[in-house]
Amino acid sequence: MMADDEAGFEIDNSEPTAPGERLRAAREAKGLSIDDVCAATRIPKRHLETIEDGDFAVLPGRTYAIGFSRSYAKAVGLNDEEIVNEVREQLGIEDPAERLRDGTMQTEDPTRLPSRGLVFGSIIAAVVLLAGLFAFSRTFFDPGAEPASLLAEQDQRDLAQEQAAAVATESASAQPVASGPVVFTSTEDGMWVRFYDGDESNVLMEKLMSKGENYTIPDTARDPKVRTGRPDAFAITVGGKSVPPLAKEDQVMSDVEVSAEALLARDGTSAADADAATE
Repeated sequence: MMADDEAGFEIDNSEPTAPGERLRAAREAKGLSIDDVCAATRIPKRHLETIEDGDFAVLPGRTYAIGFSRSYAKAVGLNDEEIVNEVREQLGIEDPAERLRDGTMQTEDPTRLPSRGLVFGSIIAAVVLLAGLFAFSRTFFDPGAEPASLLAEQDQRDLAQEQAAAVATESASAQPVASGPVVFTSTEDGMWVRFYDGDESNVLMEKLMSKGENYTIPDTARDPKVRTGRPDAFAITVGGKSVPPLAKEDQVMSDVEVSAEALLARDGTSAADADAATE
């Protein structure tokens, strides 16, 4: 009877296999607390605890899970590539394009898309053309029209064109124009950030930035935005003029507009004031 009990009871001395468990075991083996790893990686404590528990889906995104796990592995002396591959497998990332998302740029060229000004001008031109064609068709297919009627229609066409030109000029002048590039500078090491144009699939730059490293928003970006978990760790300038950071403490921020106009609006500074300050 005792032999049967001993046969059915085995002590599991196997090493932890889940990436979160391996990271926790490595940390404990080095005698480090979770606060020690937090201080070394600048990753919020709650995210480190989530990684150790293996709840990667709770993190803001797959890139956070991969980037944070890589930094954690380096801090406790594990092979970061092995840990990252295990995290990818646990998240079910099988698409090769997904495997290149952490730390690489996508090659889509935003300059292939028309600018807002070109689209707006094309719409105005189309409206004016349609108005002219409509007026011409009425005149052409009305042989009994009086000369006075033809002159009145010509005046109406001229008036419509003048009004369309006035609307285009007013709309163009209403658009804020801010000069100078937008530059983000990391004030701490290992700060993850993703810059994209309009949609997160149009990635401009994505990486863990080191302290003092900067990134300039391309002039070709039509609707630049940012996603990061440490908006407080980036100094921002517009045309060489400092503007306040996106936040004063660590928090996940996504779809935040980072064009010169948007940043100056957050700062409460008009485009005219920014241009005057740089002269």
